Amino acid sequence: MDLSTNYMGLKLPHPLMAGASPLAYDLGSVKRLEDAGAAAIVMPSLFEEQILREQLATHDSIASHDEVSAEALDYFPRNEEFKLGPHGYLEKVGAIKRCTELPVIASLNGMSGGRWLEYAKLIEQAGADALELNIYYVAMDPQETSGVLEDRAVEMVQTIKESTQLPVAVKLSPFYTSLVDFTGRLVEAGADALVIFNRFYQPDIDVEALEVTRVNLSSPSELLLRLRWLAILSSRVDASLAVTGGVHNEIDVVKAVMTGAHAVQMVSALLEHGPEHLLSVREDLERWLVEHDYDSLYQLQGSMSLENCPNPSAYERANYVHVLQSWTY
Repeated sequence: MDLSTNYMGLKLPHPLMAGASPLAYDLGSVKRLEDAGAAAIVMPSLFEEQILREQLATHDSIASHDEVSAEALDYFPRNEEFKLGPHGYLEKVGAIKRCTELPVIASLNGMSGGRWLEYAKLIEQAGADALELNIYYVAMDPQETSGVLEDRAVEMVQTIKESTQLPVAVKLSPFYTSLVDFTGRLVEAGADALVIFNRFYQPDIDVEALEVTRVNLSSPSELLLRLRWLAILSSRVDASLAVTGGVHNEIDVVKAVMTGAHAVQMVSALLEHGPEHLLSVREDLERWLVEHDYDSLYQLQGSMSLENCPNPSAYERANYVHVLQSWTY
């Protein structure tokens, strides 16, 4: 069975990748992922705040201003909140490349333009095979328009593509006003792939302890939003598509590929069941394809996209109206 796929120029033996998680910090777990047959590894992010902190001053000089402005306490997370500093991150990229033959996709996480984006070139020099730009931003300023946010993201992609030859994937949230238009602009700016979607942490509240509780792992139900937008975008943008969030078993993979995904990132399922779960999902995927008379993954890819779906209205407003009107109790 031919499970091969092409993700932003990376020729992968199958679509199952290990998404960004603590598993990629430890060389031992990286080897376990490789032994389990992961097609590629996405490293956790190097954050804009880490780089800016280092660029502005040493830890001691920043700490000396802590008592001057309350804002200074909040803008820069403490060093201990990050597993690695900027230089440590670059060293980790090199160490992972030396210990595995898998494609290594490094990650930058930020929300604005600036000199911190120069680390894309340093990441390339460290040996990464590709870069994922994780645009994680919660818009809370009432004076900041959606256009400003989108323009900033497009400029970030342009800046990175001007400084590096690496293929660049943009990891997005679903919360943009016109996602089809916006993703088209990102691709025009040079994005080689889109990752659908960033899983925004949605903290709960402990009403007794008056504390914000930690986020839970994903569930397959979270895949549904991603399937809808994969199906819509697959025929509208000239870029590779990856899905992240809610992929736990082979049926989730089949759905993602059917709606247009070229690659599938698994995180929560691997954290819950261990890296070896990836091998199990791959074997189950191959078995499903054989049982359903497919000769290759390529035959499956995009077969249920908006363009190819026998009932395209299922992804559009018509189905929304139909579902509401047909509900009985």
